[in-house]
Amino acid sequence: MKDMKQGRKTRYTQMVLQDSLVELMKQKPIAKITIKELCENADINRTTFYAHYTDQYDLLQKMEEECLSYAKGAISNLIGEEDQHEMMKLLEEIFQYIIDNRNHIQILMSEQGDINFQKQLFAMIYESCGISLFPDKNADIGTKEYYFIYAVSGSVGLLQHWLKDDVMKSAKEMAETIYRMAYLNR
Repeated sequence: MKDMKQGRKTRYTQMVLQDSLVELMKQKPIAKITIKELCENADINRTTFYAHYTDQYDLLQKMEEECLSYAKGAISNLIGEEDQHEMMKLLEEIFQYIIDNRNHIQILMSEQGDINFQKQLFAMIYESCGISLFPDKNADIGTKEYYFIYAVSGSVGLLQHWLKDDVMKSAKEMAETIYRMAYLNR
């Protein structure tokens, strides 16, 4: 019983700290957020914060890792799947996850978020789904890199716009859009 209570307490503490960071990052960049204001906003003492995280960047990194872990899990369920409908299902599930967790993901995918996290997320999705980012198989390495940057940056921009637009399109519509755009280059 004690372990279950401790686990629940830990999850609650982490959730409030994550929510607090997201709220503060909507107002200012992470570099300007102090541990003191993060803890005050979450109504958590500093000792409790440091029991879970080393600093605000560690907290942000843990949020990113959680998001990437979900994406890896969703993708691994359909690895090797070549059926277009199954790939669409995977992308739709990912966009539904984004909708369900949009407060956190909106910050992770915003200008305040880490661009490397954003690139890593889309690269993992594309590569795992077998979506080719290189229309010309004979292109040199530099050209392939440009294709990759173009596809990933465009997808990140599209997702950012969708989140700023208060997710006006459904998860299914977004999955279809990303899929069609990625396959235009095949």
